[in-house]
Amino acid sequence: MSPSTPSLPPLEVLMDLENENNGRETRKLWVLNPPEPPCMLHWVADNIKDSVLHCPNLNRFFSLKHQPLDKTVLPLLHGLFPILKSLKSYDVDKFKCDVLAGLILAIFAIPQAMGNASLAKMSPEYGLYTSVVPPIIYALLASSREIVIGPVTVDSLLLSSMIQTLKDPVNDPIAYTHLVLTATFFTGVFQVAFGFLRFGFLVDYLSHATIIGFLAAVAIGIVLQQLKALFGITNFTNKADLISVIKSLWTSYINQSEWHPYNFIIGFSFLSFIIFTRLLGKRKKKFLWLSHMAPLLSFIISTVIAYRVNVHQLKFEDYKIEVLGPIKGGSLNPSSLNQLQLDGNGKYLGALMKIAFTVAIISTTESIAVARIYASLRGYNIDPNREVLSLGIMNIFGSFTSCYVASGSIARTAVNYNAGSQTTVSSIVMALTVLTSLKFLTKLLYFTPKAMLAAIILSAVPGLIDYKKAYEIWKVDKLDFLACAGAFFGVLFSSVEIGLAIGVMISFAKIILISIQPGVTVIGRFPGTDAFGDVEQYPMVINMPGVMVVSIKSAWLCFANASPIRERIERWVTEEKGENGKGESTIKFVIIDASSLVSIDTAGIASLVELNNNLMLHGVTLSIANPRWQVIHKLRLANFVTEIGGRVFLSVGEAIDAILSAKMASV
Repeated sequence: MSPSTPSLPPLEVLMDLENENNGRETRKLWVLNPPEPPCMLHWVADNIKDSVLHCPNLNRFFSLKHQPLDKTVLPLLHGLFPILKSLKSYDVDKFKCDVLAGLILAIFAIPQAMGNASLAKMSPEYGLYTSVVPPIIYALLASSREIVIGPVTVDSLLLSSMIQTLKDPVNDPIAYTHLVLTATFFTGVFQVAFGFLRFGFLVDYLSHATIIGFLAAVAIGIVLQQLKALFGITNFTNKADLISVIKSLWTSYINQSEWHPYNFIIGFSFLSFIIFTRLLGKRKKKFLWLSHMAPLLSFIISTVIAYRVNVHQLKFEDYKIEVLGPIKGGSLNPSSLNQLQLDGNGKYLGALMKIAFTVAIISTTESIAVARIYASLRGYNIDPNREVLSLGIMNIFGSFTSCYVASGSIARTAVNYNAGSQTTVSSIVMALTVLTSLKFLTKLLYFTPKAMLAAIILSAVPGLIDYKKAYEIWKVDKLDFLACAGAFFGVLFSSVEIGLAIGVMISFAKIILISIQPGVTVIGRFPGTDAFGDVEQYPMVINMPGVMVVSIKSAWLCFANASPIRERIERWVTEEKGENGKGESTIKFVIIDASSLVSIDTAGIASLVELNNNLMLHGVTLSIANPRWQVIHKLRLANFVTEIGGRVFLSVGEAIDAILSAKMASV
């Protein structure tokens, strides 16, 4: 053999190399020929099964049809009605706690519901109707165990402000009520659609920081709104922002006749009593029962006092202590099916659907935000899509029974939690108590002081303001704190909708800022292992000469980040110049680790095509390692796999071994 002739590898080495190449080609086929990804219809069907039944593997259920009842029907019932899971470990003590919490809830839910109905420009009894049917349906279907459903201030304000532009509630109250009920129906329809399409994830854009700021501002807004009842102010704004409330307070201060000192005395006294008993119950467990009974005792005693003070006044407007007054009752929830304006030719149908969509978004966001907060306090997780679906079903059925839009009440939920409720049975007890009061006891509520009810609501507010968590957010992430502060000041100085919008916008801005960053790094192999790591984070990693392995860290290669990623890879390649003065890159192979890449759009594919073309001009070969299911499917449809010569591998190690084998074969 002449000295100039290169030595050939031994026959055994060539055979091993051939076997390894055959194995690698087989594994490459695993990547290149997967089954078709699930279609959109399959995805929607799975969402419906998961949202409604909480049983994604429904085929398994039918395969057990010959099994005992507890293995077939009961799991299905638990999926349909999560409350049954709570009742599995139910006992007498929990039932007592739920009954007491439900009674406490009903005490101030009745006047609160009537007040919100008036805010919605509807008759007070509609607020009571809305406190009966929706809470029962939600308690049976939802995954949250604390949230209490009913008419809330935000929904009432939204409905009245938007629907009164279509129909005057004063001149034509019947037609106005019909439009509100119709808007409620469409709100439920939108919420059910959100649940089936698994749009519960949208709530995640309300980051934890945004929720902290939002709840704190809403808590302050609740305090500001209760000042009217606490001080007995005659003329007071319906708005909850700080500026409007300060103006109302100043105006009423100038007009001294608008203040009722008896209201402040009775409200402040019972507020102090409730807070004192709560602190006493926390320090000494034997007095815990007193803290739970304090709102009920306050209700009874304050009503007796109001009766004794006001009984000698002939006119309602001359009462020294402001009370609820006469309430229309004596009937159960009447059917309202014939009142829904669902005629496709109706001139208000389009406008009502727009109103319903807005209310659905706001109502859903607030409800799930509250449910998540209190679920975290109790140490369990909720299913946002299940919550959205439950909200939609209850509002649809509510619109059939004279109820307007219901959602999670922050104040009621706080009272329910502090009253020691254990399950959603407390909501059912509340609804049944309201139903009983609606039928038989409305006359007994005549002398209930509004200031005392304000005291009950105010006593539940402090738990919504978490100063420590806000400070924690400031220390950990300044952008998160900006979302927290934006939501807080937006709600406090403008409105709930503006505050939520600011929080969502900042959250989206943060996501965009992160997504447009070129999330790509050079990685190398740890010595003596098959693991790879970032060369900047782990300086000890090594790379094969002439090979650059880059990892795309973003989950989505899309129009927002595709160009920066492509440009950075090209810059890294061109910066690796040889020292021979020829200006040639020392990099001959680029391997893209796509294991973190979940999806890719057309802009991402176009950027890969452009990257491959530019690398070819520099004599560099491009390979793809470990692409995910959806990614390889789209790359095949776009013929990108063919353009790179089928260089798609199961792992980065396989891609490097293929390069080594090619070099050995060429020797």
